[in-house]
Amino acid sequence: MENPVIILGAQAVGTAALDAFLSNDVVVYCILDDDPKLHSTELLDVPVMGNTDDGELLKLIGKKCEVFVATEDAASRRSLTQMLHDEYQVVPVNSIHQRASVSIHAELGHGNYVGPNAVVAATAKIGAGVLVGPNAVIEGQASVGDYAQIGSGAQLGVGASVGAGAFVGAGAVLVAGVKVGDKARVGAGSVVVADVPANQTVFGNPAVKV
Repeated sequence: MENPVIILGAQAVGTAALDAFLSNDVVVYCILDDDPKLHSTELLDVPVMGNTDDGELLKLIGKKCEVFVATEDAASRRSLTQMLHDEYQVVPVNSIHQRASVSIHAELGHGNYVGPNAVVAATAKIGAGVLVGPNAVIEGQASVGDYAQIGSGAQLGVGASVGAGAFVGAGAVLVAGVKVGDKARVGAGSVVVADVPANQTVFGNPAVKV
């Protein structure tokens, strides 16, 4: 991308997104975070310059800078993305690590993070504001809803689906065709062999309600 990027969020997701941008030689102008203790510090040599609602810096977005929303919480990512759309008429760019493998035949929305060595196969679909951790695999015809999170090393089988705002823990496996509902949670290392209703938390092998 031609323009530098402003990252909203300096915690774990912000660090991962910054690393992904740097892996592609993308210039990151600054990071904004609401924790005042981080202001005037640096993250990987990039300055943390103020709050995520800093109007003077946000005015650069869409004119001189792109933006990426890197907050941990799905609701926060959604609200910040909505604010950027409403007030600045922009959408966040994707942060895809140089070592990730994303098929040109996959379908991606905006504002997604895809970590190193993750695989997004042809015909897979990812919504907006999704976090895909390192080494995760999203196979063909699988789909991930808006603002969901797929943990490191998780595997989504062919045709599996993860609903909006859902969480799939590190190393979890969703077998082919299984459906995880909106805002459901799948514990780390679980093997999901049956559909998971919306808002339900499951864990284990095979995964059961907890």
